[in-house]
Amino acid sequence: MEMRPVRKAVIPVAGNGTRFLPATKAMPKEMLTIVDRPVVQYAVDEAMQAGIEHIIFVTSRNKTAIEDYFDSNPELIASLTRAGKTVQVTQLEKMLPLAGTVSYTRQQVPLGLGHAVWCARELVGNEPFALLLPDMVSYGARGCMAGLVDLYEEVGGNVFGVEQCAPEETSSYGVVAIGESKQHGFEVTGMVEKPAPADAPSNYYLNGRYILQPQIFELLESQERGAGNEIQLTDSMQKLLQKQPFHAQPYTGRTFDCGSKRGFIEANVAFAILRSDMGEEIYHSVKELLANHESKVKAA
Repeated sequence: MEMRPVRKAVIPVAGNGTRFLPATKAMPKEMLTIVDRPVVQYAVDEAMQAGIEHIIFVTSRNKTAIEDYFDSNPELIASLTRAGKTVQVTQLEKMLPLAGTVSYTRQQVPLGLGHAVWCARELVGNEPFALLLPDMVSYGARGCMAGLVDLYEEVGGNVFGVEQCAPEETSSYGVVAIGESKQHGFEVTGMVEKPAPADAPSNYYLNGRYILQPQIFELLESQERGAGNEIQLTDSMQKLLQKQPFHAQPYTGRTFDCGSKRGFIEANVAFAILRSDMGEEIYHSVKELLANHESKVKAA
C-alpha cells in the first residue's frame, strides 16, 4: 500500500448526550468542561499535536455552539482587551484554528458511528485519516494519536489505539486478537465486539483512536445495520481486515470515557490535579473528602 501522510482528522460530535440529561438538553455534550476547557477541545489539541492539519467535525442539529467555540469572537476580545486581561486574550487567540483548517458536515439522522464517519467521506477524500472519538479523553505525557502516527509511519495500513481492561470486563468492549509484535505496537489478526471473558482473544480493547484508509468508506457505503440497528464502524473494520493490515498500539497513558458520568468526574479530578495553578489544592481537597467519607462509612 502507498504510504501517504495523515493530514485530516474526523471528530464525530453528532450524538445527543442522553446520559448527561438534563445538562445536555440545551448544550452539546462535547461542550461540557473538564476543568475549564470543553471535552471537544482535548480531542482537537491531541490531533494537532500529532501533526494533523485539518479537522472535520460531523455535527447534527443543535450543535452550533461547537462551531461558535472554534470561531473568533471580536466583541469578547475587545471587552477583555479594554479590561486589560491580556492573559485571557492570548489564550483565546492561541486556541483559534487557522482559517480554512476546520470543516463541518451534518449527520442528519443518528444511524451510528459508522454512518457518522461515512458522512465525512467527501471532505476526507481518497487519503488516510485519523478518527478521534471526543468522549474518549487521553490523559498522559503524550496524546494517544501521536503514538498512532509513529506506528502508522512504521507499518502503514490501518492502526488504532488499545488499552487493557480487567479480563472479566471484556464483554463491555471491542477486543482485538494479537499477532506479530512491531516496534511501536503489534499486528491485529481479529476483532470481536463485546466477547464473553471465556471467548475473548485478549484483554486489549479499542480506546477510540484510529487511523483508517479511505477504503473504509466503500464498506460503509453499503449502510448495513449491525448491533443496536445502527451502522457500526467495527463491522466495516472487520471486513477491511480481510484485505488490508491492521495494527494496534497500547496507550501508555490512560483514557477517560467522558461519555459516562463516572469517567467525566474522574477526568475532571485527574486534569485538575495536573494544573500548576490549582493541582496541590485540589489534591488535598480530594484527599480530605475521601478521608471524611471513609470515617463516615466506618462509623455507619
